[in-house]
Amino acid sequence: MRIFGGAERQPTSAERVRAILASAHSMTMVAEGRSTEVSRGGGPGATQHVHLHPSPADAGLTGAAGAGERVPATLKFTDVAPLPVRDRVRARVTVLGWLTTQDRAASPAGDCMEFATAVLETSMCKARIGLDDLMAAPADPLATYEADILTHLAEEHSHYIPLLLRLVEPRFLQLMERVVPLAIDRYGISLRVEYPLGHHDVRLPFHKTLTDAGQFGIQLQALLTTARRCSHGSRLLSEGRGPDENAISRRG
Repeated sequence: MRIFGGAERQPTSAERVRAILASAHSMTMVAEGRSTEVSRGGGPGATQHVHLHPSPADAGLTGAAGAGERVPATLKFTDVAPLPVRDRVRARVTVLGWLTTQDRAASPAGDCMEFATAVLETSMCKARIGLDDLMAAPADPLATYEADILTHLAEEHSHYIPLLLRLVEPRFLQLMERVVPLAIDRYGISLRVEYPLGHHDVRLPFHKTLTDAGQFGIQLQALLTTARRCSHGSRLLSEGRGPDENAISRRG
């Protein structure tokens, strides 16, 4: 029976950036010495261009690039865990490129950001990703659904969490105060185990990598089946606690 606790089968840096770009609705843009909050247009996905719409208060930013001009610009994204956890920022992405007007048909009311390179920063690493790597990275089918899935899991199926903890090495459950679903991607689920001092993230890889969002339910049930067959229970189960107690996080 497989017991998990380390970091395996995780998205690459390029995949992480692509997922963050696909799911982001707002970001900070810095151009010509100005910083403003903007939203993306043109639908989700990683492309060579990101179409931007300024907030009403910053509508003057539209047209920062004149006809044929390329204005150096920076986009800053913050990937925040959908559920309340300690150290809620999961990653930061900085995209470097240029504001252009060459794609006005796709973004007639805003600006167009031409991608050059991106920098991904997490608690574990800092990586630079070029356009070729970004475009070659497979899209995560769960990227735009992750927040809804995690919220639904915590609010409607919290009884799954102590069962999934059977798949975690017992040493990671010692002194545990709380566990929260942290992230879901095409490779698996991450749980954040919180202690009186600090926390630790554990990965529960799916049996098969997802290629479609509709496969999530099947892979989650496969993990739960494996957990039911596991020879040891988590501290929550061994102490006879129910799924509604404070050790299982619900959305705050």
